[in-house]
Amino acid sequence: MKTSLSLSFIFLSRPLFTATLLLTSQCLTVQSDANDLIAQTCKNTPYYNLCVTSLTSVPTSSTADVQGLALIMVDIVRDKARTTLEFIDQELKRSPELGQPLRFCASSYDAILTADIPEAIEALQKGDPKFAENGTNDAAVEASSCEDSFQGKSPLTKLNKAVHDTSVVASAITRLLL
Repeated sequence: MKTSLSLSFIFLSRPLFTATLLLTSQCLTVQSDANDLIAQTCKNTPYYNLCVTSLTSVPTSSTADVQGLALIMVDIVRDKARTTLEFIDQELKRSPELGQPLRFCASSYDAILTADIPEAIEALQKGDPKFAENGTNDAAVEASSCEDSFQGKSPLTKLNKAVHDTSVVASAITRLLL
């Protein structure tokens, strides 16, 4: 009885092992294809590492096409812009002497969140990448303008750079859709 049970296990485990191996290799192939699309897409942006890191941090990027990757990147820009605007609001309370440039930046980031990003998302969803590119380019310009509004050291340098650079990446990805 013991021998027949051992033989049964051996015969049943081999097909099970083979099926598991095939499924694993298929999953790796799909993941590899997704990483290949992300890598190929990001090669067409000025910040390859930022692009790859940003996109792979979002699980849905593994099943996205280029249009989907552009939408994901625009969402990343929106998140960074929200974070920056929240920081600006806090900084206005902490550093009243920086009121003028901070209010200018608040206005710039409000424009990013209420005009530029919605324009880019709507354009991508409607299949009009030129308007999406305009929206993401405008977001990059707004972030740079904010940084330039400070006469000296800006408390927003890292945040402005993050919004600028991710906006430029989003713009480059949307340009691939033209």
